[in-house]
Amino acid sequence: MTGGDTNPTQGFHATREQLDWGSESDYWREHWNSRPYVAADRGYAYYEPAYRYGTESAIQHRGRFWDDVEPDLRAGWDRYEHRGSSTWENMKDAVRDAWNRVTNR
Repeated sequence: MTGGDTNPTQGFHATREQLDWGSESDYWREHWNSRPYVAADRGYAYYEPAYRYGTESAIQHRGRFWDDVEPDLRAGWDRYEHRGSSTWENMKDAVRDAWNRVTNR
């Protein structure tokens, strides 16, 4: 079986290639506006850095729990090059949403 044939719904884990930001960005671009934390006056571009950070962090910390790494992610957010001017408090729900999507696959 090749990495592209892995199907997480059949008991296999998604490969690193299947969990990269390129493939995840398509999902979030389509589904971001249905999330409960999304503010009506904010577009996808506002939340995209959080989804990217959550995806990348979940891959980097694979096998760890959110509650164990959240303090590190909070500290890392201020250094994250893609974050723009948004604060952790404004983005943590979106980061966690992306984290959960990756870790639950």
